[in-house]
Amino acid sequence: MPFDLKSLELFVRVAALGALGRAGEEFRLSPTATTQRIQMLEADLGTKLLNRTTRAVSLTPDGELFLEHAQRVLDSVEEARAAVSTVKGRVTGELRVTTSASFGRSQIVPYIGEFLDQYPDVTLKLDLNDSIIDIVEQGYDLAIRVGMLNSSTLLARKLAPNPRLLVASPDYLERFGVPQQPSDLKSHRCIVLGETRNWALKDEAGNITEVRVGGNFTTNFGEAVTDTTLQGMGIGLKSVWDISDHLKARRLIRVLPSHTVSPEWQVWAVRPASRTTPPRVQAFTSFLEERFRKTGLGKIVS
Repeated sequence: MPFDLKSLELFVRVAALGALGRAGEEFRLSPTATTQRIQMLEADLGTKLLNRTTRAVSLTPDGELFLEHAQRVLDSVEEARAAVSTVKGRVTGELRVTTSASFGRSQIVPYIGEFLDQYPDVTLKLDLNDSIIDIVEQGYDLAIRVGMLNSSTLLARKLAPNPRLLVASPDYLERFGVPQQPSDLKSHRCIVLGETRNWALKDEAGNITEVRVGGNFTTNFGEAVTDTTLQGMGIGLKSVWDISDHLKARRLIRVLPSHTVSPEWQVWAVRPASRTTPPRVQAFTSFLEERFRKTGLGKIVS
């Protein structure tokens, strides 16, 4: 076959991004060089793969057919590399991971040095971003996500539980009283994240009560909920991993301790679907799962 694997990889990325320039940047190619490589690929195949406009590119019918086969070739190569690396006991290559800023900074960044000491031939690129990123389009190997997952073709592996609780500062509870049942929240100042004003609480028997809460402060940033709850501004709804240290130090007190927030959330490792898992992805996923188990991530502190 006259064309090389890099040309196949470039074509697949152009198809995913719908843009020659953006794909070329990932391969450190100029726009001219990117166009030339695609044109050479088309010349080798004897057919047009892309429809080009000034704003975007799209696949021709032959391009759609070739994309399917090109992806299979690249998957097969990745599978072969993974097999060789596994046999030789090596974990190598660039690992691109994305996760939310708060979770990544507190629960992943502290352990990166330990991971890279174990796998010195891995280059880790960690993107801390609170936006939900299309990991296939953006070329990520892995996303660490907290919460509920939408239906998709992505593969997911549970890393840790992520229960959510209601908490308040001792000062707030002293001033405004301690709620005894979910309905009491209606008369309290609750700190709302986004537009989530309906809080569903599950008791120890599994019964769920939904309460519409109110308050004089809302925010779109989770850390602001933590900060204002610590300031005594109201009752906050928080993940255990985010406030466990505050609970241990009694800076925050659990409200309605016989209830947790429904639905139950988890911490997930999410990756693009393929026939094999690259060793670097498997190594990082297993590392985080073991690290979260040892640190007790998601364990409710009394």
